[in-house]
Amino acid sequence: MQQLLVKIEKMAFGGSGVGRVEGKVCFVPFTAPGDTVRVGVKRGKASYCEGEVLEIIEPSPLRVAPPCPVFGSCGGCDWQHLSYSDQLQAKQEIFAETLWRFGRVERGLILPIIPSAEPYNYRCRVQLKLHYVNGAFQVGFYQAGTHQVITIPRQCAIAHPAINALYLPLTRLAAGFPEPDKLPQMDVSVGDNGETFLIVHYSGARPEDISTYLAGTVGELPGVVGVFLQGGRKTPLRRIVGSECLSYQLPEGFANRIPATTLTFSAGGFSQVNYRQNLALIRLVAEFADLTGQERLLDLFCGNGNFSIPLAKNCAEVVGIEESGQSIGDARVNCRINAVKNANFKSMDAVAGVRGLVAGGERFDLVILDPPRAGATEVVKVIPLLLPRKIIYVSCDPATLARDIGQLRQNHYAVVKSCPVDMFPQTYHIESVTLLEKATTSDN
Repeated sequence: MQQLLVKIEKMAFGGSGVGRVEGKVCFVPFTAPGDTVRVGVKRGKASYCEGEVLEIIEPSPLRVAPPCPVFGSCGGCDWQHLSYSDQLQAKQEIFAETLWRFGRVERGLILPIIPSAEPYNYRCRVQLKLHYVNGAFQVGFYQAGTHQVITIPRQCAIAHPAINALYLPLTRLAAGFPEPDKLPQMDVSVGDNGETFLIVHYSGARPEDISTYLAGTVGELPGVVGVFLQGGRKTPLRRIVGSECLSYQLPEGFANRIPATTLTFSAGGFSQVNYRQNLALIRLVAEFADLTGQERLLDLFCGNGNFSIPLAKNCAEVVGIEESGQSIGDARVNCRINAVKNANFKSMDAVAGVRGLVAGGERFDLVILDPPRAGATEVVKVIPLLLPRKIIYVSCDPATLARDIGQLRQNHYAVVKSCPVDMFPQTYHIESVTLLEKATTSDN
């Protein structure tokens, strides 16, 4: 293995520290700006290489002691060795640099990052991985880039306390499982009131026996209000016992003219992993939308109505489009709970949905989209056909956001402002909300 001496200069999207050796960029995970490290090269290309730390020759003064004893092995966190203020500074720089490099968004349009009030114990959904070997379970998370389970020591530093409280009871549940080699994963989700769901993944052929076993364990699982069995990706969830949905609250007055709202999601449905920062996202969307009550709003990749239902009473009409039928069902339930009567949620592909609206002569004043990490390349090609004055793009990946901004610019939409939000402390991931507006004739 080739070895290099590298001085780390900054952090990169993806989590690695970055240095240069003889003009070649070198990416090294679990390093900090100011580190001097001896690196073993794992992969080399003409212009860059990727390596692993063999020895820290001179540690950076920015380094802090990570609270998790398996940090560096577990694939869940990237930056526990950096102070939270340094994490925020790195994310601000990465976000601004990415939007300029790939989207030509000027730095003056980038607002300061919104920090998380809870840098730890914020995550309200986790997937516990299990591996049965030598008569015992390893319970934890995958090592980065592998399917090797790293056992966590009774709690995860970024998981919600209600989830951590279940770690030992779930290890006991696993220990008594009738077919231990058929138990690969357990998913835990928590509502903002501390109530939790447990989804047990099972790869065997005795679902009735397993259901009976799980029903008998509920009393030993603190806070769990619903238990479900997942027999495979294409198999519907089987409810074993308890509630079918969790909820989170939007308090009165947390954002301008947004009423108190209760939003629910069903077992296996999508919800944001950080409730406090989800409020920050909704607040930004409401501020950027600046609704007058007359607008028609289109919400693409709408999920359970997380953005559009809180906004519905401040606009004339809402149309939500989401491919997941389960999430659309949740959105319709949320309309009933919140007495929203001017919203219509449809289960369909986003591109097909927009094309159908265009074919029907529909027009919208505002389009909100919150696509998956891959972005919305094909969707942003057709959104301009709806003639919206504003587009609000909620993104979890700066690179795909910048790419899609470039596509929208070709249709004369310009970025007005963009705000990064730290939804995922201790990791390199960056959420953001970006406002684009249609250029007027005088602007062209």
